[in-house]
Amino acid sequence: MPALSRSSKPLAVTFSDDGSIPNNPRLPFLFYRGAIDLAGTPDPEEVVESIFRRNHWGDMWRNGIYPYAHYHSMIHEALGIARGRVKVRFGGAHGRVVELVAGDVAVLPAGTGHQGLWAGPELVVIGAYPKTGKYDLCRGTRAERARAIRSIAKVPLPDTDPVHGDAGPLRRFWAG
Repeated sequence: MPALSRSSKPLAVTFSDDGSIPNNPRLPFLFYRGAIDLAGTPDPEEVVESIFRRNHWGDMWRNGIYPYAHYHSMIHEALGIARGRVKVRFGGAHGRVVELVAGDVAVLPAGTGHQGLWAGPELVVIGAYPKTGKYDLCRGTRAERARAIRSIAKVPLPDTDPVHGDAGPLRRFWAG
């Protein structure tokens, strides 16, 4: 079984609507520093994917993070860093820049803006989604705004934390 970090308490940040990126008005962005121990593994991608899969987060992909501000209005998203490092602005133009490294996991509630600002050449990000919701890609345009804000409010909470499962802190931080 893949090793998890002993620290299970994420950093929780709530971002305000910046007029373009709505963010999530009630659920905080969660950031788990060093959540997954990848030391010595020859296949860190599989380690991250197996943890997400075990905790019922799926529809996974391997890639980087788009270099433009975007968000998902109909689903929550987990980003696990399998290799390398990346600087990401979360929360839109007035958000927070975070440097993510291998083993880190970010959990974005629906509506949370994210934009890759810089990435090392070896970067591999594993993206995953809970069982409920539907993937969409929003770019912060005026035309999509009203629909997106209505959609964000309707996205159901995930059943589990993508890193720690049923016992993880996500449900406590996202309790309605």
